[in-house]
Amino acid sequence: MNYPPLTPTAWLRYDMVKRLLRKLDGVQTVLEIGVGEGAVGARLADQFTYVGIEQDEDSCAKARSRIENFGGTVLHGTLSTLPPAAKFDLICVFEVLEHIEDDRAALCEWRTRLNEGGALLVSVPAFQRRFGPWDERAGHFRRYEPQDFARLLASTGFHHSTVWTYGFPAGYVLEWTRHRLARESYKRESMANRTAKSGRALQPPDRLAWVTRLGSALFCLLQIPFRRSRHGIGLIALARSDDR
Repeated sequence: MNYPPLTPTAWLRYDMVKRLLRKLDGVQTVLEIGVGEGAVGARLADQFTYVGIEQDEDSCAKARSRIENFGGTVLHGTLSTLPPAAKFDLICVFEVLEHIEDDRAALCEWRTRLNEGGALLVSVPAFQRRFGPWDERAGHFRRYEPQDFARLLASTGFHHSTVWTYGFPAGYVLEWTRHRLARESYKRESMANRTAKSGRALQPPDRLAWVTRLGSALFCLLQIPFRRSRHGIGLIALARSDDR
C-alpha cells in the first residue's frame, strides 16, 4: 500500500525520525499528538499499534481516511480525549511544541501518558535567529536552540536525550521559500487559527508523492554529517521518561 506524500521538508525530518526510531527497542504502542493530515502517522501506523490525536477538524478527517488504511486510530480533540488510563511506549510530537505558549506544561502533561521507561520523539524548528514571516503565519511562539531544548527536556523529566539538527543545506532554500510565501493577512487571525491551518499548508497532492521522495533523497543523505552541528532548520530529539 502506498504511503501519503510528504513535503520536501518533512522528508528531511522523517529521515532523521527513522534513524532515531532504530535506537528504540520494545516499542509496541505509539501515540502521535498533532497528526496533521496523517502522512507520517500512516507510516507509524504501519509499524506499531498507533493512536493519533488532531485538533483541526479538516486535518483530522483527512488523517483518519489515510491512517485507518494502515490499522491506526485517529481521534479528534486533545490529549484529554484519550481514556484517563491510556499510556504508550512512545509519544511522537512533530512540529507542535512551538505552537504551545506554555511548552514546559505540555511536556509534563505528555510525560504522564508514557509507560514506565517510555520515550518521547519530538521535533521543533531550530534557532530563534531564523524566526521569520512563516513562523508568524504558522502560529509559532518560538524556535529552539539545541542546548536549551535538551535542558528543557531534562527539566520536565525526560533524560538521556539525543538532539539532532536537520535540514542542512536544502532546508535553507525551502525555509527561505516559505518565508517569501507568507502574507500579511495572517496577522488578523488568532494564534489558534494559524496553528490549525499550518498542518494543511503547502501539502503536496497524492500524485506527487514520488516526486517529493526522489527530489529529497540526496538531501536526506547530505544532512547526516551535520546532525550534531549548528547547521540546519529544525531539531529532532529522542528522550526517555526516566533517568535509568
